[in-house]
Amino acid sequence: MRINVEECAKILSSKDNILILSHAHPDGDTLGAGFGLCRALLKLGKKARVICADEIPSKYFDVFEKLDMPEFEEDYVVAVDVATPNLLGDLCEKFDNRIDLCIDHHRTNSNFADKLLLDVDAAAVCETIFEVINALGVEVDKAIADCLFTGLTTDSGCFRYASTTANTYRVAAQLVDRGADNGKINRVMFETKTKTYAAIERLALEGMQFFCDDRVCVITITQDMYEQTGAKEHETEAIAPLTRQIEGVEIGLTIREKENGACKCSIRTFESIDASKLAAAFGGGGHKQASACLFDCSAEEAKAQLIEKCKELLK
Repeated sequence: MRINVEECAKILSSKDNILILSHAHPDGDTLGAGFGLCRALLKLGKKARVICADEIPSKYFDVFEKLDMPEFEEDYVVAVDVATPNLLGDLCEKFDNRIDLCIDHHRTNSNFADKLLLDVDAAAVCETIFEVINALGVEVDKAIADCLFTGLTTDSGCFRYASTTANTYRVAAQLVDRGADNGKINRVMFETKTKTYAAIERLALEGMQFFCDDRVCVITITQDMYEQTGAKEHETEAIAPLTRQIEGVEIGLTIREKENGACKCSIRTFESIDASKLAAAFGGGGHKQASACLFDCSAEEAKAQLIEKCKELLK
């Protein structure tokens, strides 16, 4: 059932022992939203904690710095920035049919939760979480502001993506007013690279391929590249946007090999192509210009399937 911000706040006010789920392969928005909401609930005197199926990249450690999350048996389960249950990764099997509330901004949301707060016009779910926290009557302090600003800036590409709206800027300004360290956060998120990332980026760019009259760019990140460089999968998050920075490219595909032989594709497009339609063809989803999908096959097989679908979309 769809609900609004006020209804969401009323529900959360009446609950306790609240478990917040972030999606697998966590990014700044799911983590910023999860830990921002968790901090707000803790300020209300509730028991709350955030869990994620995958390791949280070190650049996001600040969002839960000095945060003491209690242990408890969950009574209420909330998913943030999760369009479909399978995005929960290894947590999906346990929580698939147990999610009471989902707060999201993906128009591909499958309406899997009992209650859904969905704002498809928000550049980041942290925009909506900001409204929920205000409706809860919780003062947004610096720690919460840092969490929410992290989500805003990462999901909007440092406010460069077309999904960025006037409201995104308004919320960002209010977060800075409340102490968000925007300079540091943007530097860490967009300008700081590990040596292992730099090494795997070089290999990835050397193997860049073009298809469909150079309108499609494909980068494949293999397990061998991880072994050569010592890079972790979460470090390759910044590679996907590189595919659409090439002049003339309309669809950028970044395919990452998994240890189990499967793979994941991150899709980036411009306004002329709907990335979510391409992802949906393979059971994935996301936004118009940034989506993703999973394949239970090799990277080469996935690439062939994706290129065929790209040909259809580019006609």
